[in-house]
Amino acid sequence: MVSSEYGRKIAARFATFDQDGNGYIDRADFSVAAKALLAEFGTPARSDKGQALYSGAEAFWQGMAGIADRDGDQRITRDEFVNGAVKRLHDSPGRFAEIARPFLHAALAVADRDGDGAATLEDTERVLKALGVPEDIASMAAATLDTDADGKVGETEIVDALARYFDVSDSDEGTATGSGSGSGSGSE
Repeated sequence: MVSSEYGRKIAARFATFDQDGNGYIDRADFSVAAKALLAEFGTPARSDKGQALYSGAEAFWQGMAGIADRDGDQRITRDEFVNGAVKRLHDSPGRFAEIARPFLHAALAVADRDGDGAATLEDTERVLKALGVPEDIASMAAATLDTDADGKVGETEIVDALARYFDVSDSDEGTATGSGSGSGSGSE
């Protein structure tokens, strides 16, 4: 049986993805996130990086819908998200991170201004803020994402952080990075 504390933590993650705050997650939320990120970095939507980001957002949406959209209406309610997450992610949060990988990879490419495969902490902070993370949390979260302390955030660090963020076992506080990564605010 799932504890109410675990359910509360997962429900807080719902807000991370409900970019427009309308009470459900849908494809548009992922498009909003991609558009905001492209605007932040001045990347044209029709560029290779822009197209990769929109494709990654669509793949992320499809993966999430496959996990949580129980009635097939192309909208994920808070209850569907909680129940989908509880049933499928509790034992394997890494699976969710892998669903997000195409979006995270493309987001990193947009933020990676020098082409070395990693984003600076400053640019990581910009990504987080563009995706709705409050400014006071974005800086701390960007630094936390830099697990090897090299001043940059790479794909492995981002994917691992997303897995930790969704690994909200009954005994933890569910604040692995202090904020969400991927999209949205992640505040509880």
